[in-house]
Amino acid sequence: MSCLNAGKDATEDFENVSHSSAARSMMDEYYVGDVDPASLPSKPTHTPAKQATYNSDKSSDSLIKILRFLVPLAILGLALAVRFLTKNNDPTWVTSG
Repeated sequence: MSCLNAGKDATEDFENVSHSSAARSMMDEYYVGDVDPASLPSKPTHTPAKQATYNSDKSSDSLIKILRFLVPLAILGLALAVRFLTKNNDPTWVTSG
């Protein structure tokens, strides 16, 4: 708990744990002092992140969707064409079962 409260007031956390009377007597020995509220850093103000601007032009999105479909299809067609055009008429590549 002492590491979690380093540099700040730990009184409330100390009281919430329900310490024994021995621990309370030790507190007098280890008590450092009160925190000066003027020495505390000011709370930072929250600035929301800027959102990206809306792209009303949907043509680039539709082009990407079409290309995601057509490019693999074109590669498959090219592979089949190469296989068909380079295929030897010799049927030795066919295995018999």
